[in-house]
Order: sequence, then structure tokens, then C-alpha cells
Amino acid sequence: MTGKEPRPSLDELDAKLSQANAKRDAGANAARERGTGLGFAVRIGVDIVAALVVGVGIGLLLDHWLGTKPWMLILFFVFGAAAGLVNVFRAVSGYGYAAGYRREESDNKSDS
Repeated sequence: MTGKEPRPSLDELDAKLSQANAKRDAGANAARERGTGLGFAVRIGVDIVAALVVGVGIGLLLDHWLGTKPWMLILFFVFGAAAGLVNVFRAVSGYGYAAGYRREESDNKSDS
């Protein structure tokens, strides 16, 4: 470069930068949308299995400690299954883990 070549204006550089960012964001969003369904399915499966494992584990420990085989195992298996189904319901319906199980209010009130 000789020093006499005109330098690009800041507006031109800003336009190029915005265009490059838009291309990058579009590619990232497309990849994120492809993985969303699989990620959600894995989350549902993990929620159910984890709740059952915790319930069965607590049931086995209590049965061993209290000598009540298999009653605590059965009871806490049912509790674990119920907890897993509640977690799946929260995930599918969009409810969070906050108290009250209510959806967050959105600013868009076009439904009324």
C-alpha cells in the first residue's frame, strides 16, 4: 500500500461488519434450531430417568435401613415416577421451576 490509496469510510466498514455478523448469526441460528428438538427430547428422557433413579435409590436405602422390603421401594418408585411426570409437564407446557407454576407474563398482549 502506498499511502495515497483512499481509505474506506467508517460507514462502509460498519456496513460490511453488519453484513458479516448477520451471516454468522443466521448460520448459528440454523444450527441451534436443528439441535433444539433433539436436545428437548434428551432433556425429557433425563428428567424421567433421574427422577426414577432418585426415587428407587431412596426406596432401597429406606428398605435396607427399616427392614421393610419391598414397600419403600414401591412407594418411592411411584413418587419418582410422579416427580418425573411433573418435570415433563413443566418442560412441555413451558412452565418454569418458580413457585406457583405460572408462565411469565409477556409484554405482547395481542391475545386480548
